[in-house]
Amino acid sequence: MMSDWNEMLVEQKVTYSLEMNGKFFVIENVPARVNPETGEQFFCPSTVERLQQIILNQEEPVRFVETPVYNFAA
Repeated sequence: MMSDWNEMLVEQKVTYSLEMNGKFFVIENVPARVNPETGEQFFCPSTVERLQQIILNQEEPVRFVETPVYNFAA
């Protein structure tokens, strides 16, 4: 019998990123349950609400990061 998939998840802090309306948002130290084999991340509903609140309210960031952008087309 296979073990429950939920038992394979590990609680850890992750970095969440999102592009919206031409802006790139990075949120660090987000609590998530992570599948160590696939890297898939699962967030509880209250965490998702907080992520949305941070991005929609465009809260004051703790720092800025300069990021290069490349075009994949050959």
